[in-house]
Amino acid sequence: MHADADRETGRLEAFSDGVFAIAITLLVLELRVPSGHGSLWRSLTHEWPQFAAYLTSFLIIGIMWVNHHSMFREIVRTDRPLLFLNLFLLLWTALLPYPTELIADYLRAGGTDAHTAAAVYSLNLTLAAVAFSALWTRAVRRNLLGTPLPPDAQWRSIGRFSVGTLIYAATIGLSFLSAPVTLAVQFVIALYYAFEQVIGR
Repeated sequence: MHADADRETGRLEAFSDGVFAIAITLLVLELRVPSGHGSLWRSLTHEWPQFAAYLTSFLIIGIMWVNHHSMFREIVRTDRPLLFLNLFLLLWTALLPYPTELIADYLRAGGTDAHTAAAVYSLNLTLAAVAFSALWTRAVRRNLLGTPLPPDAQWRSIGRFSVGTLIYAATIGLSFLSAPVTLAVQFVIALYYAFEQVIGR
């Protein structure tokens, strides 16, 4: 049974791991050595948006990978819709370095551009959260788990995955009030997802 399950989901997991690894590596390429004159320390502190955006996105992608791994400890079968939902998740994962660079570049400037950058970043994360929730919902509701969940546990589990999606969506609106606060909230949401979302049958 376990060998068959590994073959069933193995290619999906290997492909997904590659995308997560590339996306998280691309983040560091946006960190630049300060080129200005004067104190290096002052120049480094001036680059705080780059470090804040990098840390937040690294945490988000890392925790997404951990939760994806946890999901596929439980998911032992795939079907065609699940494969496409996984691709939908990887679409937004692979894109994340771009809005990370965007918010890092415009966060310090403030104003309309900073709000727009934060909104794009929030939209990317919202769509990734939607994809994650849809992926888990498909697996739970279509009996793709090794040990099926009873109906009440199904909805509790789906709810734990989905609650963050609503908060991510709310940060799109928050982006137009404060870009720095939006980034901080994204960091806190990532910490929520650091806790196990699959257990609790």
